[in-house]
Amino acid sequence: MEKTITDLHIGEKGIIANFCLNNIPLKLLEMGCIPGKEVELVQIAPLNDPLYIIVNGSHIAIRRDVAKLINIY
Repeated sequence: MEKTITDLHIGEKGIIANFCLNNIPLKLLEMGCIPGKEVELVQIAPLNDPLYIIVNGSHIAIRRDVAKLINIY
């Protein structure tokens, strides 16, 4: 089973492995959320959605259902 961004704990980091381009919003790609980049989970909203991450120096709020599609290692 592959690990995704949703498996990270606050303060934990991972490297983006892969994802299906058809399911990821273009805005995330433009902000540097691409394979090979480090991602860090910095906060989880009170109702567990969205997740706040740092990728490529950008602080990004990402929906949990999208975060489940991004595999990391």
